[in-house]
Amino acid sequence: MFSSSLGRLRIISIIEALSYLILLGIAMPLKYIWGEPQAVKIVGMLHGVLFCIFCAALLDAMLKQKWNLVPPFWIFMASLVPFAPIWVEMWLKKQMALAK
Repeated sequence: MFSSSLGRLRIISIIEALSYLILLGIAMPLKYIWGEPQAVKIVGMLHGVLFCIFCAALLDAMLKQKWNLVPPFWIFMASLVPFAPIWVEMWLKKQMALAK
């Protein structure tokens, strides 16, 4: 799975999406409900690093797959919406099957 640009994008997309859900669902309530801001600092930094890696993986996949700007645009937009990366995962899985 790590051998192709689509495989790397799939992996980092899932990890980045999970970090986003942890940030929104666990760290933010810890900060704003229970007054523990440290969780947001740690998870927020991790999510930011993962998001940068995701953007690099998306650019790599775009260049190697010779996509126009439409698929990367929608993949990027999906990364901003909780649970939308599930759609991205299904679409990328189909793209990998077509590439074989």
